[in-house]
Amino acid sequence: MSKKLFVGGLSWGTDDGMLRAAFTEFGEVTDAKVISDRETGRSRGFGFVTFANASDADDAINEMNGKELDGRSINVNEAQERRTDRGGDRGGDRGGRGGDRGGDRGGDRGGRGGRW
Repeated sequence: MSKKLFVGGLSWGTDDGMLRAAFTEFGEVTDAKVISDRETGRSRGFGFVTFANASDADDAINEMNGKELDGRSINVNEAQERRTDRGGDRGGDRGGRGGDRGGDRGGDRGGRGGRW
């Protein structure tokens, strides 16, 4: 079964081919992608590497995490699935803490919006 890794701390100059080449010694890499900014096209400093075999991916994590690639120390770990729910206590897609927080204000305080 395949496994996708997150690779952070990449140099601005690292491209897909360089990323792939750095990880092929651990096993069959089925995909390697450096993520770019949509507007500028510049690297965002991270990417993903997918291995055909999960144990090869684990070996790559153990060997590459903290190593230097293209002059930068990289961090490598298992990629986490992106959450599809936008909201909850995270304030939607704007980040920060928002969500239900505002509705809690004033509850025990006479409904005065958090003022005493």
